[in-house]
Amino acid sequence: MRRFFRAHSYSDEDNSQIQYLTAKCNRLTHEKVVLERECMGARERERSLQNELEALSTQLCQQEQVNIDLMFKHDQMLGRVHHEQQRVHLVVEESFRDAALLGLQLEQVNSELLHLQSSEVQLEGLVEELHTEDLQRAALTEDLHVQLHSKVLELEELQCGYAANTQELEELRSANQRKVQGLQRENECSLKKLQETAEQFEWLCEQQRYWMCCVKRFKDCLSEEKDSLVQQVKRLEKEVAELRKSSESTTQMLCCPLEDTVSQHCDRMPSWESGKMADLQTQVDKWRKLYEDLFSQFTPHQGGHVVDGYQKPP
Repeated sequence: MRRFFRAHSYSDEDNSQIQYLTAKCNRLTHEKVVLERECMGARERERSLQNELEALSTQLCQQEQVNIDLMFKHDQMLGRVHHEQQRVHLVVEESFRDAALLGLQLEQVNSELLHLQSSEVQLEGLVEELHTEDLQRAALTEDLHVQLHSKVLELEELQCGYAANTQELEELRSANQRKVQGLQRENECSLKKLQETAEQFEWLCEQQRYWMCCVKRFKDCLSEEKDSLVQQVKRLEKEVAELRKSSESTTQMLCCPLEDTVSQHCDRMPSWESGKMADLQTQVDKWRKLYEDLFSQFTPHQGGHVVDGYQKPP
């Protein structure tokens, strides 16, 4: 039963809601129709307003163009008026300036006239003062002429002295130049002689070094030959000693030829060395004499000193 009454109550509520919704839909439909009519009217009004707006825009553009033309003409008229005002203002200012200038000139002319009238007496006094100054300047001019004449005479005397000093200076300069040229020639001759002497001295030194090297090589050769002979003698003595040990008779027979050979070598060596040494001594004396002559020419102020022939060359 409860379910039945509950279902029945539910159906009553649904019917009432359906009726309410149906009425609401009808009202909304009516409002929709009314709104559609209003929208159509609004669209028509909007279309008409758009047309009116376009017409007004066209009129506004035309009016703006007219206003621009009028503003341009207004600006031109204002420029002309301003230019005319400036011209009038300039003319008025020039008139004022001319009037003021004329007034100032009139005042200056009046003041100058008064000044001229008042300074006429002063001019007479100034003329007298100028005359007095003219007399004083004439006297001063005469004094200056006298002083100038005396200065001119002094200047002429100084010019004469300057010319004499200049001539003397030129003579001294020419004499000094000639002396310098003579000294230069002497110096060139001396340098030439000194150069020749130096070349000869260098050549002699070179020759001396060459002969000293030759002497040294000769001495070295002699010493080498002497050493070889000494070694040969030692070797022969050693052989003699060995032969003596082997046989006394054979030793006596061999010693005589060996001693003869050694004596022959010893006899030949001094004679050969003495001949070479004599030649070398002759050449050394010759170069020593040349060296002494060159040294005496190179140092003539030291003639009293003894020259060392074996002095080391530079």
